[in-house]
Amino acid sequence: MAGERIGVYPGTFDPITSGHEEIVRRSMRLVDRLVLAPATNIGKGPLFTLEERVAMLEEIIAEQPADIAGRITVVPFDTLLVHFARAQNATCIIRGLRAVSDFEYEIQMANMNARMEPRVETIFLMASDRHQFIASSLVKDIARLGGDISKFVSPKVYARLKAKFGGR
Repeated sequence: MAGERIGVYPGTFDPITSGHEEIVRRSMRLVDRLVLAPATNIGKGPLFTLEERVAMLEEIIAEQPADIAGRITVVPFDTLLVHFARAQNATCIIRGLRAVSDFEYEIQMANMNARMEPRVETIFLMASDRHQFIASSLVKDIARLGGDISKFVSPKVYARLKAKFGGR
C-alpha cells in the first residue's frame, strides 16, 4: 500500500524479553506494519538457533490482539540492516534504548545507516523504567545459574530457557 509506514525492529532476540515486547507494542502505535528482524549474527554466538528465535517471536505475535498480530511479521536477515530495510520497503528502523551507553553505539549506527539510505529514519524508543535493566545476556546468565527469570520473559520463553539449562 502506498504511503504505508513500515518499521523494521532488528535484534538478536536471544531470547526475546519483556523489554523487547514493550518496544514492539509501542512501535505498533507508530507504524502500519512492523517487521521483527532476528539477525543471524553468528558473531554473538546465540544460545538459541535462528529457528528457535523465530519461533519465540511468532509465539509473542500470536499472543497479541488480532488487529495487532496481523500487522507484524518475522523475517530473519543476514545482510546489512539498511539493505534489509530497503528490501522490506521500510520507512524506519526501530531501536530500543535502555541506557546512555546504548545511545553512543546506536547513534553511530543510525548515522551510518542514514548515509547509506537517507530515506529510512531511525527511531529510538527509550525503555520504560520497568524494563531498562533487562538485557537478554543478563536473563541468560540468571537462567544458567538457576535464578528466577519469570518477571523478565514470557512464560513460553521461560520454559524454553529452563529446557536449555536442564530445568535449573
